[in-house]
Formats: sequence, structure tokens, C-alpha cells
Amino acid sequence: MSESSIHIAVTGISGRLGRAIATEVIRANDLSLVGGMVSSDSPNLGADLGEMCAAGFMGIEAVVSLEQATDQADVLIDASLPKVTSAIAPRLASMGHRALVTGVTGLDDEQQAALYQAAEVIPVLQASNFSLGVALVERLLAQAAKALAAEHFDIEIIEAHHKRKADAPSGTALSLGETAARARGVDLDSVAQFNRPRHDGHRPMGAIGFSAIRGGGVVGEHEARFLSAFEEVSISHKAYDRFIFAQGALEAARWIKGKAPGLYSMQDVLGD
Repeated sequence: MSESSIHIAVTGISGRLGRAIATEVIRANDLSLVGGMVSSDSPNLGADLGEMCAAGFMGIEAVVSLEQATDQADVLIDASLPKVTSAIAPRLASMGHRALVTGVTGLDDEQQAALYQAAEVIPVLQASNFSLGVALVERLLAQAAKALAAEHFDIEIIEAHHKRKADAPSGTALSLGETAARARGVDLDSVAQFNRPRHDGHRPMGAIGFSAIRGGGVVGEHEARFLSAFEEVSISHKAYDRFIFAQGALEAARWIKGKAPGLYSMQDVLGD
């Protein structure tokens, strides 16, 4: 472990994303994996982190305790679940000197409030998607939604994921919808359409429609379509490998170390 490297701990290290993040941390020259947190019923509890990531023995065990997992960490990358995220955020804030990077979606209002409160004390980066490509799509989407008026252009957001994904629409799709609505000066809740009736499904002006596709092993696809009577503009992103999400999480960790307390996003990582 290099003293000059950024020390990283990972929650949800047993999951696909958590393990991919940990693997990429081990491979990176400027980062060091110093801890991993799992649930109390995880079969990986007590397992060596290096062996979990097929990187050889490291002498660091997967633990339940947040304090133990983050004892030497500069940044905690969170790939767990909403209930875990909302529980660890205030505890991490109480430690004072660590940063939190979370890619967990589906937080309810109370759970989101825990992140807001933590961000008053420590730097917190919250991402619905760690991909820098998706961050760019979000930026382009805001420009398009502002330029293409609601009275002329309808917005449809279409996403596809593997059949095991639990939430629909995806957190990324909702984030894109919020971006479009904000650019048009409206609240997403007032214009979102998630379930259209089979009959009498006339589209109101200014509505933002969502469609979710689930099947096979699709890693992630998102498309925002702006449709008028005479033309269409489409902005899309396709992920071919979960590697990009792990790499984006690492970029977020590099960016946030040493930042002032506050709530940040992948737009900050993307830069101007």
C-alpha cells in the first residue's frame, strides 16, 4: 500500500458493481484498496478482498463494521442498497475526514435527506450512473430540452437493462427526466408519464414519457428522443461492459478527495 495513493474502501463489495470497483482499485497505480464492507449474512464475510477479486491474497478481510472497513480510507465508494446508504452516510460524516461516493439509486425522501445532512459535514458525490458518457448525455439533454420547446417537441426516455434489474424506470432514466424537466422549468412529477392507458392515452403537451425494457443480459441503454411533427433529435448511450461504471466510480473518487463538504455529481467530475 502506497502512502501517496488514495485509500479506498468499498461497501457492497460482494455485488457485481462493488466487486468490479474493488478489482479496478487493485489494478490502479494511484489507488489502494484498504477495506470492504458486506452484510452480516454474506457468504463473503471474512473472505480476503484480493481473493474475492481474483487478484491474490491481500491480507484484508471483508467485514460488517463500517468503522473497521473505513479505518484507513480517504474515500468510501458505496455500491450497496438504499437502506445501507442512508445508514452509513451519517456515521461516515461523524468520522469527519472521509469522502463518500455513492452510486446507489432508489432512495426515498428520508434516505435522501440522510445524504443531504452528511453533505453538510463531508464531501458526498451522488451518481445515478457512474459512466462519464452518461454524464455527457445528461449535459447534452439539458441543452436540447431548453432549446426545443415543449409546444413543438415531445420527450420520450427509453431504457433497457438485464432481466434481473429490480427497479423500472432505472435511476439513470429518472435522472435524465429530471434534467429535461429542470431545463424546461417544470417539476418532473407534474409532467412524467410512466403508465399509459391502453385506450384514451392522448399525450398532454409537455409530458415526458418513460419506457422500460427488461430482458437478457443488457448492461444498460438509455435514449432521449425529442419528437416534433416534422423532425426528431435523439441522444443515446449504450454500455457494453460494467467496467465503465467501475472506472467512473474511480474517477469520482480521485476527483472528490480533498474537496470541501457539499453534495456533488458526475457533472462536477466531467468538468466544464
